[in-house]
Amino acid sequence: MKTTGIIHPQYQIGAIDPRIGGAFLEHLGRAIYTGIYEPGHPTADEDGFRTDVLDLVRQINVPITRYPGGNFVSGYNWEDGVGPREQRPVRLDLAWRVRETNQFGTNEFIQWCKKANTEPMMAINLGTRGVDAARSLVEYCNHPSGSYYSDLRRAHGFEAPHGVKVWCLGNEMDGPWQIGHKTAEEYGRVALESAKVMRWVDPSIELVLCGSSAAGMPTFPQWEQTVLEHCYEQVDYLSLHTYIGDQEQNTARFLAKSVGMDHFISTVAATCDHVKAQKRSKKTMYLSFDEWNVWYHSHSHDAELEPWSVAPRQVEDYYTFIDAVVNGLMVNVLLRHADRVKIACIAQLVNVIAPILAEPGGPAWKQTIYYPYQDLALYGSKGVSLQPVINSPCYDDSQFGAVPYIDLAAVYDEESGALNLFIANRHESETLPLELDLRGFGAVWVAAHSVLAHADNNARNTLQAPNTVVPRLDGDARVVDGTLTANLTPLSWNVVRCKAG
Repeated sequence: MKTTGIIHPQYQIGAIDPRIGGAFLEHLGRAIYTGIYEPGHPTADEDGFRTDVLDLVRQINVPITRYPGGNFVSGYNWEDGVGPREQRPVRLDLAWRVRETNQFGTNEFIQWCKKANTEPMMAINLGTRGVDAARSLVEYCNHPSGSYYSDLRRAHGFEAPHGVKVWCLGNEMDGPWQIGHKTAEEYGRVALESAKVMRWVDPSIELVLCGSSAAGMPTFPQWEQTVLEHCYEQVDYLSLHTYIGDQEQNTARFLAKSVGMDHFISTVAATCDHVKAQKRSKKTMYLSFDEWNVWYHSHSHDAELEPWSVAPRQVEDYYTFIDAVVNGLMVNVLLRHADRVKIACIAQLVNVIAPILAEPGGPAWKQTIYYPYQDLALYGSKGVSLQPVINSPCYDDSQFGAVPYIDLAAVYDEESGALNLFIANRHESETLPLELDLRGFGAVWVAAHSVLAHADNNARNTLQAPNTVVPRLDGDARVVDGTLTANLTPLSWNVVRCKAG
């Protein structure tokens, strides 16, 4: 059951955009309130931001963070969240059936981003609003001064423009659950007109068009074709969303679902290229995978929540060890599509289906999925993604066909000589040997081999035991005469960090 293969510096998929390690924060559950923002918390700073959470975010090195939604944004009036807090209205958020206090808004998010060392990625409301609100928000955020909305920002205490460069044209507008849901034709038209005026306010911005909210949508991929036919030359990215769950309680099937994510990206890229050819365009459409994660634990709990509370425990998955392995498999899919996927945002960052959990008034800690996501941001976001040539044993899945036990992505940064291998072993019971030919890199040695593994698939990191599932630097990877060998623990996520040159 040995896996063999070749990794070579000339087998390049494409350059990696550091924003592939991004994250997402929505006004949903406790992501904002008691997540990143909790005045009165023992660690809160002068702006009410939890510094214990900030510390955990900074350890990931998140390059970009999407805000404020998500389904929330399709009913959001951005004006409600700026200005003096005592004057901000409390609204009914119809997306999540809660009350939104608006004590945290655009300016607070920008302040938090600066402290978290992350760039803002803002979404506009194309559900209940449209062109006018879109241009006004860009003016508020990005215009220096001398106009109504730029001077309003200055009156709110922010003299310098925020300089938000990446903007999402709504959220999941293909979904009937979305406030202001539209057909592809309707959305394509309003997205085009919004993009046009937003660029007139600030020509330097980058725009993300809503693609399908899931590969299983009945309108996929016709939705992509229609909206791109309207907007191809006006936007820079098309969005994708995927959540993976173990609803069948079948570990092998759960581990195979990242194959579906891979097919989703390939189909979307092909649709983009079809429209490119149709329009005789010279522009390549890149992808923003701005919602991805494991999500399924909280579904039954959320159905029981009382409506119209404030910041309830909503959409909180308490992740297991096996969820972390699947999260790592999703990381590998993103890396192997780095030629097209330039932005990716794990959904979400704190409390809500998140790598970080934070108790009100209490501590914050790392969930199991924190570690593969951190590996992506720290070790997979610089250099080029390489195409592994791998011969792995497989198992058969009725939906996805032959699924390789060993799943691998490789990232090479020629400048520093860093060669990082991200490897998952899907086999539930066997340690599998790996042998890779690395002779194309010249002299290579292993700097570290971390292993995330646990005897209990359902093991979790909890408030009482926050370090139950953590990576260990005890992997046995080594390089002899240009050949890397390693024994991969059953059901494990491995990061082998090498130096070349």
